Amino acid sequence: ISSAAAPATTVLSVSSAVASGAFYQTSTPSEPSSSSSPIPAQTSSAPSASNPESPSASGIHANFPSGSIKCTDFPSDFGATPLYNQGLGGWIGIQKAGTIESDGALNNIETMVSDLCTDGNCCQEGDYCSYACPPGYQKSQWPKVQGETGQSVGGIQCQNGYLTLTNPEYHTLCIPGVDAVTVKVENKLPGNASICRTDYPGTEGMYIPLGTVSGETYPLTVPDGSTYYHWEGKSTSAQYYVNNLNVSPGDGCIWGDGSEPVGNWAPLVIGAGYSQGQAWLSLMPNHPTTYANLDFTIEIVGDNVSNTCRYSKGQYCS
Repeated sequence: ISSAAAPATTVLSVSSAVASGAFYQTSTPSEPSSSSSPIPAQTSSAPSASNPESPSASGIHANFPSGSIKCTDFPSDFGATPLYNQGLGGWIGIQKAGTIESDGALNNIETMVSDLCTDGNCCQEGDYCSYACPPGYQKSQWPKVQGETGQSVGGIQCQNGYLTLTNPEYHTLCIPGVDAVTVKVENKLPGNASICRTDYPGTEGMYIPLGTVSGETYPLTVPDGSTYYHWEGKSTSAQYYVNNLNVSPGDGCIWGDGSEPVGNWAPLVIGAGYSQGQAWLSLMPNHPTTYANLDFTIEIVGDNVSNTCRYSKGQYCS
């Protein structure tokens, strides 16, 4: 997908049609995957039915007052959207890091679980607290100092009892994806489909939900490889895990145990990135984690797409 004077539009069409064929990836930029070796955060019970299908928030364009909001208060007035299925007070992931080594890296990184929260306070002193953003947006905060052995760390930090920006180049907690290309998800299914983005940089769990409803279209955020998070000097992309038909976001956007093809065990992964004037999308089987097949069809269509890409019943065709 090449960017032109006007942004190109690409649609990921999900339907119940049946097809078979060979796999084709729409482009071949040499970029690392957005998820390397996820650190599995333990989860609480599934969220209640009132948990939102997709994040929504107020104050998406409001500058965040770094150092002014208590760590006990989730910053929902500044674009961050609370999700409660992790049992972390609305945060999607919390990381505790040890000291900064002489080479400028964090060591002894641990992932917070709900049992360690004190009186409902999960984002504690020194913690890096990660959050979800609404569809079309992504979190802007991660520290320049990262894990000593390649772990990613993301979110705002609790310092002296107050939430503090870790990437002050951005003044808002959520930023849009690249504006040179528009990617949308169009649901043509007879039911709902849940797509889950990884918390990256951060715990790398599949916690950020995009719950799609039949007949509706939604934005899919594509990070700009030149300005978004870099892992060991390399640009990164986004990964979205696709669950089977009618799996709810509460049941699908989790770190699973392999008993069902959901969350990190979902059958299909969508990759999305942008680099050097070109956007790329990919449909990838979630091998070797699972060999389950998605029970509906996904097809990439749009303007200036280098070729067609379609997945159906475990098969790819172009």
